[in-house]
Amino acid sequence: MKVELKIDNNYKTPLCVIYTDQITEEIKSYITKLSCTTQNTVTGKSGDNVSIINQNDIINIYANNGKVFAVTDRGKFTVTQRLYELENSLDYNKFVRISKSEIINLEKVSRFNLKISGTVYVLFKNGKSTYVSRRYVSKIKERLGV
Repeated sequence: MKVELKIDNNYKTPLCVIYTDQITEEIKSYITKLSCTTQNTVTGKSGDNVSIINQNDIINIYANNGKVFAVTDRGKFTVTQRLYELENSLDYNKFVRISKSEIINLEKVSRFNLKISGTVYVLFKNGKSTYVSRRYVSKIKERLGV
């Protein structure tokens, strides 16, 4: 990728323009980083307590019965944001959507097991596990470079 910087006193706020023939995951990653839409924390509720959760502590985020939950080593927290909002605001390099209802933190994954049947089994460092839905298998393989 070529990078070009031009200093122009007419621009008080930086402007970034990307010229490309197609939108790839790499381009999406640059857009996310440049637009500073990543958030370092998520607000979660557990019982009567509201906690600030650092995104590095999140193992996975999932939706169930109309609610969204963030799971950490400290426990499970109810989150008010929708999955698509979290997907767009969390660090693209760390988080990946693996199903319609789940996002995982790649840094909390111990291993992926690519089954002969075409499914992908995910084992987290804390011993819990999940599966990548069939619809997202090619996306996860692309992210893993497989």
